[in-house]
Amino acid sequence: MGENNQIIGEDDYILLKDFKVETEVDEEKGFILCFWVYIFNSNAFPSTILKQVYAETNSSPPLLVLDEKTLMIFPLTCLLNEALGSGNTDLPSEVPKVSAEIEHPQNNWIHVGYEVSSDFVRLYINGEIAGELHLSSLSNDNSMPNGSRKRTLIGITGDSNLQGFIHDAKVLLSTLSIKEQYVKDPPLRLSIDESSISDIEEDNGFWNIVGGKASCRRIFSLDVLLLNTFGQPVNKELEVVASLLYAHNWLPVEKTNDEEPPLLASCDGIEFASCDRPCKLSKGRASFKLKISKLSSKCDNRQFCIKFGVSKLEGYRFLEDFSPSIRCISRNRTPRTSTIVWKKISAVHPVNGSQPFGLDDSSCEPKHNIVHEAKLSPTSKRVRLGEAKISAVDQHSEECNSLASKQNQVENGFGSRLEARPENFEEMNTSLSDSESTGARDSALKSVSSRGHSVPDVTIFRYCLGGLTDRSLLLKEIATTVSDEEISGFAEQVSLYSGCSHHRHQIKMAKRLIDEGTVAWNLISQNNIQVQWESAVFEIEEQFMKIASCSSRSLTQQDFELLRKIAGCQEYMAQENFEKMWCWLYPVAYTLSSDWVNEMWNSTSPKWIEGFITKEEAELSLQGSRGLQEPGTFILRFPTSRSWPHPDAGSLVVTYVGTDYCLHHKLLSIDNVYRFLEYGKRMSK
Repeated sequence: MGENNQIIGEDDYILLKDFKVETEVDEEKGFILCFWVYIFNSNAFPSTILKQVYAETNSSPPLLVLDEKTLMIFPLTCLLNEALGSGNTDLPSEVPKVSAEIEHPQNNWIHVGYEVSSDFVRLYINGEIAGELHLSSLSNDNSMPNGSRKRTLIGITGDSNLQGFIHDAKVLLSTLSIKEQYVKDPPLRLSIDESSISDIEEDNGFWNIVGGKASCRRIFSLDVLLLNTFGQPVNKELEVVASLLYAHNWLPVEKTNDEEPPLLASCDGIEFASCDRPCKLSKGRASFKLKISKLSSKCDNRQFCIKFGVSKLEGYRFLEDFSPSIRCISRNRTPRTSTIVWKKISAVHPVNGSQPFGLDDSSCEPKHNIVHEAKLSPTSKRVRLGEAKISAVDQHSEECNSLASKQNQVENGFGSRLEARPENFEEMNTSLSDSESTGARDSALKSVSSRGHSVPDVTIFRYCLGGLTDRSLLLKEIATTVSDEEISGFAEQVSLYSGCSHHRHQIKMAKRLIDEGTVAWNLISQNNIQVQWESAVFEIEEQFMKIASCSSRSLTQQDFELLRKIAGCQEYMAQENFEKMWCWLYPVAYTLSSDWVNEMWNSTSPKWIEGFITKEEAELSLQGSRGLQEPGTFILRFPTSRSWPHPDAGSLVVTYVGTDYCLHHKLLSIDNVYRFLEYGKRMSK
């Protein structure tokens, strides 16, 4: 740890067992003790975190105690010394204390403030008053200490399992503000950026990753962020290293039989052992391109996980993050038969009875699919499928493959299609490996090569092979130097070379997204580095309603809270926070600007599209008093894990109760809907 003192000092983060502070305090004037605490691996409750030490009485009553989700702090009185002797953690209910409920007390930084005066004791959690205890009832001339008394606060483990860190502990005069101390020096944490995940299939909380031998394994990419506890990026010269562990015990995965490292880092087409290729943080972000060489089937079907940690800072648990459990599977070259359910559709428009989804009674019904439908309840906030049935065609994990996807397309009367992605789309962005489907595209590639284009081939291939961060940077560079026509040409070429048509829509909107985002930020910031979130929401709403062509439905407080969560900010928003929020909001507003989606958004009775809600909130709202709602009850929402330039940014998701009385999530491909609408307009002329 000493090697990194210039970056993160040893005194910045202290183990609980090593924490110690001494101070002489005049109890008549009072004092404030404030600090950040990070607890992990606590299983026995109650557990003493900090205790008081009175040298003259040789007593050590607890000061701060964690009891599952309750944080308790005790007054500094001799009455407490008499009630609880040294080493006693059995807490009688009659002992006065101040308590606060903490939703996630472990593996999270919590700021604790302890204010003591002659009249009261106050507990502050994250800068806000959480409780207060008046000391008049405890006053006892025989028990209260006289004058100033020296006390030593020691971080200890109430049992052998309690471990943690203390950061920025201070004893201050009671005249100072705890709120100011809370925002002054927030601690750090390392976190996987879920919005950056690419080429990983998520399945009920697990990651499915194609790995194995060199000819089959695929690159997957993600970013890791160094943030402060408020979610703001922190720029430090650190390196992050990735390692593959077994998910059940966090032990390292062994090398393959060929002595190949289990986790590989890909750099310029060359593979390195991930432990030998740490990734440098740049403006608080490290971008990884990884491959897994070890299959779960070769390890007794055990699951893996990837640990990300800061190099040379082993043991700082808040500077580590772990992926969900991973199933590493071999590539299945055979297209999988669809197992989802759908039927002929009569999609009734919620406002005027037209058919916005483009599927009518003449829609074909694939032989391998099963019927799945439900009824409409227009008066319910969560409308059900029936008169307004929505079809979902389950596609296999290689849906971007133009050959394989043909088996899962639904042809409508105009020869176009509306498709839906599999239930595990939430964390999925599948793409072809380098060796797949080349024959199917040979003639098309030759056709492109024969035509001139302004964007170099190397840029096209960089975009196709890059992660979301790489694509974003490329588009920002291209959009400022080429025309709209050239952007459209670039979009077509990327769609062709990548075999995934869903890139087209995101590339075409790049120029407007960047230009309008720059204007919006300039209006909000007024040349300030940071702006208050509360003052920014008015301009954000105005820009959203203008892009979405919406005048009747404004954003709610719930919508703004989700936007702030996506932005990763608290009271103040920097430009980087705004850009994260804008890259999610703009594609959503762009989708809402189309006529058929716009009318659904504006409809409030029935309410077809919920506001900005998370996957978990959608699932919770489908829960009734006796369990799940009736089969077919659904909610339309926008996925919070999809931001520009992700191919599915701005798409709609239907969360519904299936006939199996389980919750399902289907993504409606907006890209195909746009093509259908364009085709329909041409046919109507």
